[in-house]
This record gives sequence, C-alpha cells and structure tokens, in this order.
Amino acid sequence: MSLVLDREAPAVTEPRRSRPAGNSIAAGLVLLGLAGAGAWSVSSLGIDPATIVSSFDNAVGFFSRIVPLDFPAVDETVSLVVETLAIVFLATLLSVVLSVPVALAAARPTRMGRGSQWTARTFIVLARAIPDLVLAIVFLRMFGLGATAGIIAMGIHSVGMVGKLYADAIEELDDGPRESIEALGGSRPQQILSAIPQTLMPQLIATALHRFDINLRTSVLLGYVGVGGIGLAIADSLRTLDYQRGMALAVIVLGLCIVIELVSGAIRAALMHSAGARVTGGTWVDRMFNRGRETRAGDLVLTPPWSVARFRRFASAAVLIVLTIAALWRVDISWSALAAGLIDLPRTLALFFPPSTGGTLANLLQQLLVTVQISLAATFIGTIIAIPVGVLAARNVVANRVVHQAFRVLIVVVRGIPELILAIIFVVISGLGEVAGTLALSIGAIGLLSKLIADSIEETDTQVQEAVRATGAGEAQVFFAATLRQAAPAFVAHIMYLLDTNIRSATLLGVVGAGGIGFLLLNASRVNQFDVVTMVLILMVAIVLAVEALSMWLRGAVR
Repeated sequence: MSLVLDREAPAVTEPRRSRPAGNSIAAGLVLLGLAGAGAWSVSSLGIDPATIVSSFDNAVGFFSRIVPLDFPAVDETVSLVVETLAIVFLATLLSVVLSVPVALAAARPTRMGRGSQWTARTFIVLARAIPDLVLAIVFLRMFGLGATAGIIAMGIHSVGMVGKLYADAIEELDDGPRESIEALGGSRPQQILSAIPQTLMPQLIATALHRFDINLRTSVLLGYVGVGGIGLAIADSLRTLDYQRGMALAVIVLGLCIVIELVSGAIRAALMHSAGARVTGGTWVDRMFNRGRETRAGDLVLTPPWSVARFRRFASAAVLIVLTIAALWRVDISWSALAAGLIDLPRTLALFFPPSTGGTLANLLQQLLVTVQISLAATFIGTIIAIPVGVLAARNVVANRVVHQAFRVLIVVVRGIPELILAIIFVVISGLGEVAGTLALSIGAIGLLSKLIADSIEETDTQVQEAVRATGAGEAQVFFAATLRQAAPAFVAHIMYLLDTNIRSATLLGVVGAGGIGFLLLNASRVNQFDVVTMVLILMVAIVLAVEALSMWLRGAVR
C-alpha cells in the first residue's frame, strides 16, 4: 500500500494511460501561461535583485536589534510549549475523528448513496477552501478568546486534507474483503468495521502525524487572533516591538517544528516499512489482540499470552488516551462556554450574512489581485529553486550519500520555519507590502516543493532506469530519459498544489502586513464588519476552487 502523505496528488507509479494529443498540447500551453503569469507577477510586484540589495542595511539593523535573543524563563518556556502541543494534538485528534466518517461517506465503496457522497465531498472541499483564520474568527466570536476556538478551527479545516486522503485511500483498497462480508449477509456497518479500519490503520496514523506537523505551524498564525500558546506570545511581543523576545520564541518554534518533522518522519517511515512487509496472522485487529494464530499442535489461539509486539500495540493505545486526557486538562476547555456558543450559533452566523463589500468593492478586488500575484510569484520563484534542490536530495539520482543527506537536512530546516515568522522578518526588513509576503512564501515553497520532488523521484520505477542504463546511457541521459519522464506528472501536480497552498497562505500572511487581501480580512474582523469577512471568504473560495479545478484537469491531461 502506498502512503501519500505530503501531497494530495496521486502516486506516480500508476500505469500510463493514453490521452488525446490535444489535451497534452493544451496542458503545455496552460503551464507556459502559468509560468508567464508568475514571471509577470515577480516583475509587477517589484521583486528584483536591486530591491533585495537595497534592503540589506535594514536586514543588518534588524538582526542587530534581536541580538541577544531574550528567551523566557525555563518554566514559562515549558508551559508555552506544552500548551501549544496540547492545542495542536487536540486539533489533530478532532480532525481524525471527523474525517473518518466523512471519508467513509465520500468513498465509493463505503458511501450510503450518491447524496451522501456528494455532501461529504462538498464538505471536504469547503473545509480546505475556508482558511483556518476565518474559522478561528467565527469560533472566537462564539467561544471567546482561548484555545477552544483554535482547536475547533484547525480541526475542521484539517478535514479538508485528512478526509480527502482517507477517502482516496479507501477507494484504492481491494474491495474484495468487504464484498465477501456482504455476500455472507453482513450488514453495512459490519462490512466497514471488518474490512476497512484494520487495513488502513498505518495510513490513518501516518496522515494524522503529517497533519500534526502542519497544525503546529498554523497554531503560530492563530495566535494573532487570540488563540493561546507560543503564537499568542509571539504576537504580543511583536506588537510591542520586543523583537528580542519575539524572535527568541520564533527560534523555539523552529526547534519544535524540526523535532516534530524528524520524529513524525521516522514514524511514517516505520509505518511504510511495516505496511510494505509481508505480515501473517490476520488483520490489524487480529494482531492487536494476537488472535487467529495456530500453535505447533495445530490449535487455534484465541486468548494467547502477551507478546512484546502485542504489548507495544496496547501501550500505544494507552499512551494516546493518556495524552488526550492530559491535553484536555492543560488547555482547560470551558465546556459551559462551548455549550453556550453552540446554542448561540444561529445569532453568531447572522452577523456574517448577508455578505457585504462595505463600500470598498474596488479595493477588495485590487487586493485580491495582489494576493493572486503574490502566490504566482512565490510559486514561480520557489519552483525555480526547489527543482534542483529536490533533485540533489533524491537518493536514486545522487549516489554520494553526503550530498543527498545534506540537501535533505536543508529541506527539513527550511520546512521547519513557519511562513508567518518569515513574513514578520521580511516585513521588518523590506517594509509592509507584497514584497515581504512573496519572499516569505518563496522560501516556504522551497521547503515544501523540494521534499515533494525528491520523494517523487525516489518513487519512480528503478527497473526502467536500469534498462536505459544497460543500453550504455550515462547518468544524465538516464535521469532525463527515464527518471524525469516518470516523475514529470507528479511535478505538475505538486506545483499546482503549491500554487493552491500559496493562495491560502498569501491571504493569511496579510494579517502581519505582508500584502494582499488578508490585511483587509483582519481589519474587518477587528471592527466587527463580519459581513465583509464573509465577502472576502467568498472571493477566496472562488479563487481556490478555480485553481483546484484547473489542477484536476492538468493532472488528468499530463498523466
């Protein structure tokens, strides 16, 4: 079973299917058009070497102001870290709990009908399209300041990714076991519970770990609207221009992100190895309870003694329960406030409707265009840099272990820096506006896209490469004739996914003055113009859905 974790694009190992030549030509023209739009956006936003060089003095001045870093006391640091991890853990857990039934309703083999599938797929798309920040604004209005709003906002938004991956994984499963249970007269719940969860358990866990990593970065942003943890502490420090404390907290976040990335990556690799290994003894549930195994005498073991593997599985479940209880205790969720907010939901939603431009439609559209330009420019710059970095990080392309591991470490470090922190730094260095947002997203794009490219190259069929190499071709010829041609469809999917991600991120980075419509969004929420917030959301969802539709068509055209 293939685990697709860092992207929402299909695996590149699918067999090539014939496609009309016209689609390929059209796809090539669209890609050239997007590249041209990216280059135009870079020029239009005024991003050039002269701009970067002119900001050098500001950069020197900024770094002189943050040195020495002012780290909080150890007990305060531990408290902030624990609170942040508790918020992120509960948000990720909520997303998994919500995603499982949504994915079952969205997947063809387990759907209850076309209506349920359409509803579930619509919910998944909307959850992805609505930014965490907008959800947090709504829930902060309902539940007040604190962790509750952030947990629910990140949890619901995460369903857009987690639910989609779970649904896609269910559709890729062999439907034979479920059909066998159905033929024996098993009910619909029995079919699902017996044939689906145990097979998908490795991917359920691996996807949750990846989402935890993403939610950790998101929690920093939500601190700017009142959600607790390190993000709130950073926002408070930077509002008072206490850069020494703010950047010290940012360094702590960077360390956390890198550690979580390494730990979750190791666990995902172990799960992939476990999923790929030949396992005997029944389903995941059978192995959990160590049942269905035969003794040497031929007797069926139903209640065997504890083994090390069985103990580890039960210990993992126990640790999950303990962590959930500890996280709930740490964030101190007010259940009464939660109930009151849910009861008051109709009145809260009434504040957001009907949508209104607030008399500034021209300004909204102008800033929306700036947001799209920022995302196009960041995708263009990030792609140019990320492709060679990703190629050099691929083990099956670069034989020198030191080289590809060095680039892997570089990718981990760059991925560990939250884009919000980069945006704050560039705002201070280059000033308020779209230049800061573009540079921040460009660096973030390098970390994300480089990893996706490296992973896609490593997933290519090595037998094809060996066949080309056997003809006497050199390494460069093997790369361009076999490796690159296999990975090209995935490259296109990853670049479109990056563009989709950058549009959302460009909106969110506007809250710190990095240009685009996000600044208007935050201002509207601060002055209680929630109808304007809804209008901004509608505009953003329209752009995101258009990019999603274009991405789906391109993936089908180039595959």
